[in-house]
Amino acid sequence: MKLRGVVFDFNGVLLWDTHLHEAAWQLFSKRLRGKAFTVEEMDQHVHGRNNQHTLTYLTGKVLSLLELNRLIEQKEHTYHELAIAAGEQYCFSPGAIALLEQLQQRQIPFTIATASPALNVDFYYQQLDLARWFARDKLVFDDGSRPGKPDPALFLAAADKIHVPFDHCLLIEDSLSGLEAARRGGAGYIVALGPKEKQAQLQQVAGVDQVISQLDELDVAALFA
Repeated sequence: MKLRGVVFDFNGVLLWDTHLHEAAWQLFSKRLRGKAFTVEEMDQHVHGRNNQHTLTYLTGKVLSLLELNRLIEQKEHTYHELAIAAGEQYCFSPGAIALLEQLQQRQIPFTIATASPALNVDFYYQQLDLARWFARDKLVFDDGSRPGKPDPALFLAAADKIHVPFDHCLLIEDSLSGLEAARRGGAGYIVALGPKEKQAQLQQVAGVDQVISQLDELDVAALFA
């Protein structure tokens, strides 16, 4: 299957901010239920998941839209404060710019599919000069209209934005729920990104074609030959 486009997950792939989201969620978990997330809970209910899923899990109830939006805003403002405090360390992940430059030079279309809400997307554009690489109207985020991962709806919508069938797309993801979404959606080639200590686990995930530590390990010329 000839690859013709790229769909990026954002957090944990183009931006290594997982530790900041984890810190913000731990504060919320302690506040809402008096205890922190376990590692297993983080994998199942935070990483790759949208805010509605995580907050429903934390509160143990179906939240009204007003309650949900209030909690989302509070959590994301906590994340924004942590990100700003990180200073220059809040930047694109290693190899990301080099990969984006290669894709642009080869005129390979690419976009982002993220479980982040609009509040965070606005923040990314402000802090990371995201408009240099990604047209806002091509980016897909959690606006409440689609089910979250592991449902493939976000990824399929992103592929549609760049006018490339998803089975002709390279998909890059770091979370287990996102990798499952890519498999269910029928991505043309699935790349899992993670540190060395997680790579054995990632290599066992159904549908994964390649595991990498950072984005400049991808051989663009070979993948898009």
